Amino acid sequence: MAGPKQKTRRPKAEAPKGFRDWMGAELEARAAMLARVTEVYRRYGFDPLETPAIETVEALGKFLPDVDRPNEGVFAFQDDDETWLALRYDLTAPLARFYAQNQLHLPTPYRRYAVGPVWRNEKPGPGRFRQFYQCDADTVGTPTVAADAETCAMLADALEAVGVARGDYLVRINNRKVLNGVLEAIGLGDPEADAAARGAVSRAVDKLDRLGPDGVRLLLGEGRKDESGDFTKGAGLSAERVEIVMGFVGALRDDASATLGALRDLVGRTRAGAEGVAELDEIATLLDAQGYGPDRVRLDPSVVRGLGYYTGPVYEAELTFEILDDEGRKRQFGSVAGGGRYDDLVKRFTGQATPATGVSVGVDRLLSALRAIGRLEADSAGPVVVTVMDRARMADYQRMVAELRGAGVRAEVFLGGGNLGKQMKYADRRGSGVAVIMGEDEAARGVVQLKDLALGARLAAEIETNEAWKAQPAQIEAPRGELVAAVRAMLARAGG
Repeated sequence: MAGPKQKTRRPKAEAPKGFRDWMGAELEARAAMLARVTEVYRRYGFDPLETPAIETVEALGKFLPDVDRPNEGVFAFQDDDETWLALRYDLTAPLARFYAQNQLHLPTPYRRYAVGPVWRNEKPGPGRFRQFYQCDADTVGTPTVAADAETCAMLADALEAVGVARGDYLVRINNRKVLNGVLEAIGLGDPEADAAARGAVSRAVDKLDRLGPDGVRLLLGEGRKDESGDFTKGAGLSAERVEIVMGFVGALRDDASATLGALRDLVGRTRAGAEGVAELDEIATLLDAQGYGPDRVRLDPSVVRGLGYYTGPVYEAELTFEILDDEGRKRQFGSVAGGGRYDDLVKRFTGQATPATGVSVGVDRLLSALRAIGRLEADSAGPVVVTVMDRARMADYQRMVAELRGAGVRAEVFLGGGNLGKQMKYADRRGSGVAVIMGEDEAARGVVQLKDLALGARLAAEIETNEAWKAQPAQIEAPRGELVAAVRAMLARAGG
């Protein structure tokens, strides 16, 4: 006798933890913003490049700061030939692989920009996702820090191009060589033997904006327990050495010259530190010559960047206006872009020194910022909807949308079922500005009815007299032959 039939378990209709869906106006806003950013990149002479979303784990390397996660922060799997593959965690490591593979056919320096999603196997949280978009620009093959200065200037221009006003952002610049000099001064000068401790110090300093000085002190020492109870092991520095590092983090002064002087005192006679300070001095001079003063860019020793492949100048773009957090407290919006010099990344493949530098814009973060200040640009108006009053006239309706589309007007025929009321509800839900109506009577007279949906929604609230109502009718009749012109006029009146 057969047992009871097993009930089929339905899958849950939910996105994986740390991932989200994007739709409609959000995607259009992202496309509009990216068009402005990449136009700035193009104006600076960069060409587009698209690389695969998946790379070999060996090619990506182990540079992520979240080393406690499985596969050291990447989503990895094994191919049929037992090669380990992973979703890319940024757009820079794939560029290094591409350049090493194609350098004989590329100009030197090679300047490229790239846009696309990246994935990190990190602990998700509020506003922190495991898939996000980046928009990068990099110069490969030049050792001069003039390329770093140019990148910082381009980043400032890109932020202004998308609508961030001057005074609402700051590009902050530092140099990993200066930090290396400080590390050498506290006895962590060997990049190989002291790799773990040096990495822990860099990761701790990089969290200054999020954790504040007290949190960084804990991470430089024995470690820190977060609000959830998770413990992060610290760098294990003594109290004296912790204060030396904190002195480096707090070396910012009123002007570039004073900051450089403070850094010179900290790094002492270390070779790496002296080189880093000299490079910062040159970058500041070059930017000042181009008119990028301290209101737009400035030296800031607290910037170190968390990724392990940076070798020289590093920079971050921070938005300085205030927003309210989830608990209603005021705080600065924070970082939306960052980058730096990575002179050893291509060398991993070729064995030859290949200097490179670049910047990455956090697309989702910048979109959130533009939304917060009301600067999102997107054509969020829905399509003109041609209603179906008589299914026998479907060919006529299709001809109408073909004319509208041919004239550059976004349009569709309603392909669902239902009466005119249901079709109007559909048009409202799509955010349509205009609905086109042609029934048997209109077809016999050679006219169409155009319903101004945007105006109709406002009439009751804004118009108080019959005269004003008649002067701004929400529905008009137009000759069939003048459909395109009449629709355009109605959309223009509604601002669409």
